[in-house]
Amino acid sequence: MNVVVVSNRVARAKPDEPLAGGLAAALLPMVRDSGAIWVGSSGQTGDGSRGSFARIESLGTGALATVDIPAKHYRGYYEGFANSALWPALHSRADLIHVSTDDYTSYREVNAFMARALLRFNTPEAVFWIQDYHFLILGAELRRLGIERPLGFFLHTPWADRRTMTAVPHHGEIARGMLAYDLIGFQTVEDRQSFEDYLQAELGFNVVDGTVASEWGLTQLATFPIGIDVDDFAARATKAMGRAEVMRLRESLRGAKLVLGVDRLDYSKGLANRMRAFDRMLEFEPSLKRAVSLLQVAVPSRGNIKAYRELKAELAALVGEVNGRHGEVDWMPIRYLNKGFSQLTLAGFYRVASVGLVTPLHDGMNLVAKEYVAAQNPLDPGVLVLSSFAGAAKELDAAVLINPHDIDGMARQLALALRMSIEERRERWQAMVRKLKASSVQNWFSDFLHTLFDIRRTPLQAATRPIVLQLANRKAAAS
Repeated sequence: MNVVVVSNRVARAKPDEPLAGGLAAALLPMVRDSGAIWVGSSGQTGDGSRGSFARIESLGTGALATVDIPAKHYRGYYEGFANSALWPALHSRADLIHVSTDDYTSYREVNAFMARALLRFNTPEAVFWIQDYHFLILGAELRRLGIERPLGFFLHTPWADRRTMTAVPHHGEIARGMLAYDLIGFQTVEDRQSFEDYLQAELGFNVVDGTVASEWGLTQLATFPIGIDVDDFAARATKAMGRAEVMRLRESLRGAKLVLGVDRLDYSKGLANRMRAFDRMLEFEPSLKRAVSLLQVAVPSRGNIKAYRELKAELAALVGEVNGRHGEVDWMPIRYLNKGFSQLTLAGFYRVASVGLVTPLHDGMNLVAKEYVAAQNPLDPGVLVLSSFAGAAKELDAAVLINPHDIDGMARQLALALRMSIEERRERWQAMVRKLKASSVQNWFSDFLHTLFDIRRTPLQAATRPIVLQLANRKAAAS
């Protein structure tokens, strides 16, 4: 197979540059080692010339190929429909949907443009794997161009309940277009079931054991929780301890414990409630003052969208309030940074932190939670405090699980994590590491592609014996 991976943006392989997010961190090593071609936007706009590849460069055994998205449609596609309609709906925030008919037109135009660009890679051995909500209908556009090669799609975000999804303009047209894919993958069983429920209740499709028949043919729905390379990330964390920024962070603590949050600046991440919970903890447990600090790294994101500008202002004000209430001349409870860091530096930050605080209101997986666990010192591991509404909570059930809407409950659980015995910390950490190694990013990558290839090789069998992937079952059968 010649694997062509497609996403909105591609990432660079420079270890000292900030990465764009979890998807980038996961795909880079897979493309580098598998020989795949990763296609995405260059981050620049162009005139929309057909197949206008800005650059193709090698990456290990693979390659990165970038295109200039048409300037006429980029803003409506990205800031408009993708991130002001789909993103809020997928994260159960239909109240934040704000788009126009032109935005949807631009979304369709950019999907059609990318389909035309991908014709360059349409060989008899090609397998196309489309990533995430930016390209929900790219498969349909590829089929209209006559591409008959295997088409897979993976959704990195959640799929919200059907009532929420019906708030998206043109939702039915989009979902029908998604059925042009041979295989659609989700992070969790719940996300897949929500999609099945939507298809059946809203569009009248009959879903039988994860298989859907439509005008496009058969589509298989399956669950593939994305992972990380645990050993590689652990080695990175150890190496990072010698970096200047990491050493300065350790020295600045002067023996105090560190609670760490690392997120994009996004309303789905629960950042305001996280800070309020830290504030409440200091009220409940005044003895923890000066003994602990919260470092929140909030990487700027989508600053041209009103909801994100408002969130940035809200968080800045909240940090000022908490620090003004509890801070002293030589200690501030919250350190708040609106900037990105390289993955290597973040690995060092994770290892320094006594608590990793991951509190999204709704998240597809959240690889920060997995990276935090992998970065820990096995002899003296920190504690992961994790929202039960993150996909990662389905696997990392040995974390301290919290409800991100319960401020007082979060405060108490955070205090518990800070005082947890080393024996309990080791026991929880060992349980989580075992699960992370059993569902690595390598398994995610290969299992999705093998499932896609098997479905396309035996289309009739896919109708009678659908493949609903469970990694644990596959590994058990192989052992």
